[in-house]
Amino acid sequence: MAIIWSFTATAAVSKSITYEDSGVSIDAGDELVDSIKPLVRSTFRPEVLTDIGSFGGLFQFNSSDYEEPVLVSSVDGVGTKLKVAFRSGTHDTVGQDLVNHCVNDIAVCGADPLFFLDYFATGKLSPDVGREVVKGFVIACRENGCALIGGETAEMPGMYKDGEYDLAGTVVGVVEKKHIVSGEKVRKGDRLIGLPSTGLHTNGYSLARKVLFEHFEHTDTPDALAGKSVGEALLAVHRSYLKEIRLVRQEPWLHGLVHVTGGGIPGNTARIVKGLKANIDYSSWVVPPIFKLIKDLGSVPENDMRRAFNLGIGLVMVVAENEAGLARQILADIGSDTVEIGVVE
Repeated sequence: MAIIWSFTATAAVSKSITYEDSGVSIDAGDELVDSIKPLVRSTFRPEVLTDIGSFGGLFQFNSSDYEEPVLVSSVDGVGTKLKVAFRSGTHDTVGQDLVNHCVNDIAVCGADPLFFLDYFATGKLSPDVGREVVKGFVIACRENGCALIGGETAEMPGMYKDGEYDLAGTVVGVVEKKHIVSGEKVRKGDRLIGLPSTGLHTNGYSLARKVLFEHFEHTDTPDALAGKSVGEALLAVHRSYLKEIRLVRQEPWLHGLVHVTGGGIPGNTARIVKGLKANIDYSSWVVPPIFKLIKDLGSVPENDMRRAFNLGIGLVMVVAENEAGLARQILADIGSDTVEIGVVE
């Protein structure tokens, strides 16, 4: 017996299904790219050889400027700080957060940023939102002197809730091999100099949101925040410390640099203070109000606060015992506040 498989073609194609019907709008993507071209080009350095739209970003690195150039890279995201951006409808700061976080990570190794690449993924692309996010990338790239030479915008229906997106980024920089800041010079007696953060930066937001949004809306202005709304305090832009690091990174008395991210001050100082201990005096600086509000409202244990948040210190410089005063004066001369927060034991 012959079995014949057949179907009615007219029934199958009674309605034509387009790519846009599936949730992906090529037109929206093209609109976004066209609108950000002038912004992105404004970050280009002379070494950038490609325009927007190439398969890869080309950067002509001039190695003759160095004796032994070492490339340094870092990749990161913004974490659940994005949830605050969604809630408040503010999208032009999280891009700055991402760039500055990545730049700080390579700057504490002694490196200068060369170029940055971003990844922006969403369920349904809004060109207006995408443009605001990219505007943040551009602002921070300009401020840090690195080129935004490439990125990926992915529209993936069903992967994200309506109005939500995710961000990731990669920075590549360079440092002269003999000028790498590795922490190998750290020794007993070294002083720890802290530079203030602008807030939570990009860490601890799962805890912060759980505590704060059980009590407040993002527009609320609790007395403890002195006129700032909860949303404003949480979305304060992650600070770049590149200017300060450049000023001191080749000084013989600088023994190490710490970018305070996830794990707080103890977790991050441990990365370079190996075989020794960073003894932190948590009473040596005034903890910003946003952290006190989280601790008090949530009855958060002190150990959790110290491990989840920077508590107001975003960068730690490890300097020779007798040079702490000099280090602080050099930074004060450019208007950068510092505080001595501890000692290496």
